[in-house]
Amino acid sequence: MAFTRRFQSAIAQSVIASALLVSVVACAPTATREGTGEYVDDSVITTKVKAAYAADPTVKATQVQVETFKGTVQLSGFVDSRESAQRAVDLARGIKGVKSVKNDTVIR
Repeated sequence: MAFTRRFQSAIAQSVIASALLVSVVACAPTATREGTGEYVDDSVITTKVKAAYAADPTVKATQVQVETFKGTVQLSGFVDSRESAQRAVDLARGIKGVKSVKNDTVIR
């Protein structure tokens, strides 16, 4: 009977350890996928960039799409002038946490 209890306890511990290992691995970042913390950081960066665009009269916030992946901000959409495109890049670079900015905007 004592053997059965030890065996059941060992199985239960193995199951718990396996579940913990799976949950840790599932949240780990890869080269093409963000970890949980990175996703939250990137969401904050995107929100701050969009807020900066909304507050700036040069950049039309509704025309420029913003995506962030591991600190790299990608801008896309249409802008009215080179000055507007450059201002969008400058504003994005000014946000804390931005590592680089990729400008894929198109001038109409």
